[in-house]
Amino acid sequence: MYLHLGGDTVVQQNDIIGIFDLEKSTISSKTRAFLTEAEKSGKIINVSAELPKSFVVSQNSTAETVYICQLLPGTLMKRAAQMIEEGERKE
Repeated sequence: MYLHLGGDTVVQQNDIIGIFDLEKSTISSKTRAFLTEAEKSGKIINVSAELPKSFVVSQNSTAETVYICQLLPGTLMKRAAQMIEEGERKE
């Protein structure tokens, strides 16, 4: 199943490592260093030109990607839960 992150961007839910609140998590110097390194490595994709509120880290068999999103982490988690519920109903 896929999770819609905003704009035209979707990512496979199985590839998601974590969904993080941008404001709260960037208090940590380790998180800031992670995001800085991801940006230098070209691993960051901005999903929207809106004010960013979260970031999603995903890892597939070939690459790690960090998506910067305008949606709150809670909104993304609700979307993910809804997709799981819909998938279970279809089975």
